[in-house]
Amino acid sequence: MTSSQRIFAIALLTALAAGLAGCKEKRDPGFQGWVEADMIYVSPDEAGRVTKLDIREGEVVKVGDALYSVDDDLQLADLNQNKATLANAQQVFDRADSLRKTGSGTQATLDSAVSDLRVAQARVVTSETRLARRKGFAPVAGTIQQIYFREGEMVAAQRPVLSIMPPGNMKLRFFVPETELPKLSIGDEVRVACDNCAADLTAKIYFIATSAEYTPPVIYSLEERNKLVYLIQARPSRPDALRVGQPIDVYLNPKTPVADKR
Repeated sequence: MTSSQRIFAIALLTALAAGLAGCKEKRDPGFQGWVEADMIYVSPDEAGRVTKLDIREGEVVKVGDALYSVDDDLQLADLNQNKATLANAQQVFDRADSLRKTGSGTQATLDSAVSDLRVAQARVVTSETRLARRKGFAPVAGTIQQIYFREGEMVAAQRPVLSIMPPGNMKLRFFVPETELPKLSIGDEVRVACDNCAADLTAKIYFIATSAEYTPPVIYSLEERNKLVYLIQARPSRPDALRVGQPIDVYLNPKTPVADKR
């Protein structure tokens, strides 16, 4: 064998060894999942017609920002009525107090006037609160995710007018088979991939289900056991880079090469 043949043989063997090593290299297939978020729903205490929207979908709001207004005619009328009742109760109290001081009135009459005055004051405070709550304000900072009722539409009591998505409430949901559970712990970091997303997205696991998604029979075969999957939830490190409903792939070991899914 000539020197050139010897060099060619060594190169061939090296290439074959590298190819075999590549075939044996374990590649991470990943787990499919999607992006969700725990929304904050803002709703009026009482039914009414939406008279004004101060925001738009996709707008970022801070705590205390005005969101919407609902018609307040009934609440305003109730407040005016209770204010009139309070004025009458105040007059009755003043008269009873004056008569008691001069000895013409009784203590029982004064006590009754005091009680009626306190009730009237409490009703005014309640009416003022009802009136103030006809305007909705942002309870948290976040992005307006969706508006359910527009100006002119009637909204029922406790029905949300809109939803807010705080950045910290975004989460990733994916399922892993039973065999992968021992590899996972709360606080573990996983790699996240999606179409046209940044290459350095990660998330931390904060929830691992303690039961499977369906209840298996008491006695089941190994094949059925392998079908059990458990829900895992993780918080993304960069929630601004993801969108609610977006499909994702999650890789438990960031250093393991990704399998080609095409």
